[in-house]
Amino acid sequence: MGEYTGAVLTTLAVIVVLIVLIGVGWRNRLRRQSDVSAPPEIPLDAHGEPALGATIGEPSEGLYVCTTTAEDWLDRIATHALGIRTNAQLSIHEAGVLLLRRGAPDLFIPRSLLSGASRSAGMAGKFVEKDGLLILHWMLGSQAVDTGFRPRYHQELPDLLTRIVALSTGHNETSSPAEKKENQ
Repeated sequence: MGEYTGAVLTTLAVIVVLIVLIGVGWRNRLRRQSDVSAPPEIPLDAHGEPALGATIGEPSEGLYVCTTTAEDWLDRIATHALGIRTNAQLSIHEAGVLLLRRGAPDLFIPRSLLSGASRSAGMAGKFVEKDGLLILHWMLGSQAVDTGFRPRYHQELPDLLTRIVALSTGHNETSSPAEKKENQ
């Protein structure tokens, strides 16, 4: 055997143990969150096509960060694949917000469950520049949750925030003076 065989085997053993511990932790989180409600289904018409109403503005490509317990940006919701970070397309419709996720089930947040939106610098393992994430506040069953989305282009954030807040409150003009200035 070579001079470094023991060190290599020890390193591999440590890596395997760490991977197993991560898997056990994720499995335990899933078990602890087994009472979390499933996200709403995308409404379909008689032909099996999505029935979301008119699109409000242009869709935005970006990154679905995760869904966490409201106001606790580190408590990732693991059940129903809500904790899986994926590329996604966010579109806003009359019926709610749709996140078409690649590699994970799509997420639909009905307008009636949406309580607002804000911006943040990070959540559950994803930290960016100040106010670089769009945070959607909504109800998942009886639990308040936050869902993070990072648009590919930062300049889309103010418009997305304005449209989602308007959708959640039913108002047409909801942006703050600071957001209006940023949009100019």
